[in-house]
Amino acid sequence: MPMTNEQRYTAEQFYKLDLQEPCELINGIIVDMSPSPNIKHQRISARVTNFITNYINKNKGKCEVFNAPTDVKLNDDTIVIPDIFVACKPENFDEQKYNGAPDWIIEIVSPNNSERDYKDKLLLYKNAGVKEYWIIDPTNDKVIVYLYGKSNILEFYSFDDEITVDLYKDNAEPLKICISDLLQ
Repeated sequence: MPMTNEQRYTAEQFYKLDLQEPCELINGIIVDMSPSPNIKHQRISARVTNFITNYINKNKGKCEVFNAPTDVKLNDDTIVIPDIFVACKPENFDEQKYNGAPDWIIEIVSPNNSERDYKDKLLLYKNAGVKEYWIIDPTNDKVIVYLYGKSNILEFYSFDDEITVDLYKDNAEPLKICISDLLQ
């Protein structure tokens, strides 16, 4: 929910504010991210992050995996905090954030942020140049995958499905994720 209806900020102004709670800057508007995610959300986040990290390390990949609360500055008026993101351009990091569109973003839906993940961030990420965007929905045990770099392909999966990550599909051993397996 936006903290203000009128005031718009740049990324530079946003970072000068003394905000006590995690917030994002969406098209110049500050958006409060509270309350904290529930345990299922955090369990999925931790296990998916670890699984991707292990895959990248095993394959000696150049990309890195980060999770919330790591900032991503998409442009001069938008700073988001994705649940998980994979970035393959180390030169885009500074001491505080990733600058630009990560290659792959994963959002895990919480009851208080579903509209943001399904609508607002969907467009933000597409317009910023994110190649692959996953929405993991723990309430409905489903995953929606948007492949922006591939003519805007949209795919639907259940937690029981094995999902091939487009970013790594051409590797000798592609990255495949089954959420149900990670939760066992």
